[in-house]
Amino acid sequence: MRRLRAATLITPDPDAAARRYHSWFGYRVVETGSVLPELASSWGMAAIAGRRYAVVQPASGVPVYLRFIEGGIAPDYQPLRSFGWAAIELCVQDVQAVHQRLRDSPFTIIGPPRALDGAPAIWPMQVQGPDGEIIFLTEIRADEPGARLPRAACPVDCLFIAVLACADLAASRAWFEQHLAFSGGPDFTLAYTTLSRAFGLAPAHKHRIAVLGHEGDAFLQLDQYPAQAAPRRQSEGELPPGIAMVSFMAPALAGEGAPHQGVIYAGGRSLVERAPDGTLVELIG
Repeated sequence: MRRLRAATLITPDPDAAARRYHSWFGYRVVETGSVLPELASSWGMAAIAGRRYAVVQPASGVPVYLRFIEGGIAPDYQPLRSFGWAAIELCVQDVQAVHQRLRDSPFTIIGPPRALDGAPAIWPMQVQGPDGEIIFLTEIRADEPGARLPRAACPVDCLFIAVLACADLAASRAWFEQHLAFSGGPDFTLAYTTLSRAFGLAPAHKHRIAVLGHEGDAFLQLDQYPAQAAPRRQSEGELPPGIAMVSFMAPALAGEGAPHQGVIYAGGRSLVERAPDGTLVELIG
């Protein structure tokens, strides 16, 4: 996991969100505070300055983080219905055990464990958190051809794939290939029951997907969303609801952006770019 660094999620109460991820996923809090004005400015969102945040990390110590930032949940926000960052995918040791544990949790199970269509070594399940965030919890039993995937070192380990909902998958793919030198195999189609359910489609409906990465690591999934999907509404100066932003390490970011302290940045420079559909992509040098 040399390029994927963090996912930023919006929540009314960052401390409560961090406690949930500690209680149910074993994540530990590694940083809390308020968003500094210079960081908010680097995102082009001055209204975020002063908002509370909490950063959590898996018990394995893998330096890939989840950051919860204080913000309201838009009343018209519907997970899995709009373009932008749609889900975070965490690797787990035993998906059946996680499924049993989460039955009596604040996380709503929206997809029980099952082998991925066409990839029997990958066993995901899906849950929705109290703040509307979508989480895939996936057991990796073997690598897929051409992709190096992590094995969990604790019951619920690190974020290893960020899932992006696209209005035009080809345009989004081209953007990541051109701007970040990500690459991957050909697009493919699969039965994606969680997404089909969100749009009222038949469970067997096939959706077009692409998986991108860098130097053998696969960490970005692009989903072609149905025509019924819509842009995600974002208030002026605010981060979008749900999974607002994903951060990637960008070694070539020499001299660009502003340096920031904290566990995610470690003094590195950062800047934010907008991919197609207005998707926020943070690059950290």
